[in-house]
Amino acid sequence: MKEANFVHTRNIRLFSIGAQTLTGVGDARGLGWLGRVLAKTHVPDLQIESYPLVFPNETTEEMSERWEREVIPRLSRDESVENRLVIAVPQDPISMAGSSARARLHLANILDRAKQHSITTFVVGPTPAQDHETNQHLAQLNEAYQGVAVRRDVLYVDAFTDLVNHQNFNQDVMVNEGLPGQAAYGLIAWLVLNRGWFEWLGIGDPSLGS
Repeated sequence: MKEANFVHTRNIRLFSIGAQTLTGVGDARGLGWLGRVLAKTHVPDLQIESYPLVFPNETTEEMSERWEREVIPRLSRDESVENRLVIAVPQDPISMAGSSARARLHLANILDRAKQHSITTFVVGPTPAQDHETNQHLAQLNEAYQGVAVRRDVLYVDAFTDLVNHQNFNQDVMVNEGLPGQAAYGLIAWLVLNRGWFEWLGIGDPSLGS
């Protein structure tokens, strides 16, 4: 008997901007953390189209100036399709970030503009670096970014605090020339999956069964 064509009851057009980790660079499997997360998100009635729009070595300021030119022309005009945006905040270098107030402003601008375009947002904070001074800087930015998201009722995944002293994460990045490898990407994906991803999508965790 020929199987009938399945019609998804929900369709999501998912855009992602920000850190190069979205592309899976350094991952022997080529998945990165986003690929791992999407692989765990398959449910029968949901279809997700994923469009990573990453610019190499982009700062948060540059991202705030560019993202609309990339995302807006790609939005679905079909009201039955949900437009959603994942923001992976890059590791802004100390030399350009200036103050946490400036950094907050860049993320706030993205979130506010996305809301005006009826795009639902999800933010993943910066991941740790491999030197103490940079991590002190990133810790301040992470707190600032989280405050911006919380005030706007946007889900924020802290990808810094649990990983900055995580032995497996740091070892994996160290042997992979400063980039996450399979173990580090897996840890980031675990944080995303367990810190609000399914709630953001409005679905249950498929791994838990019906």
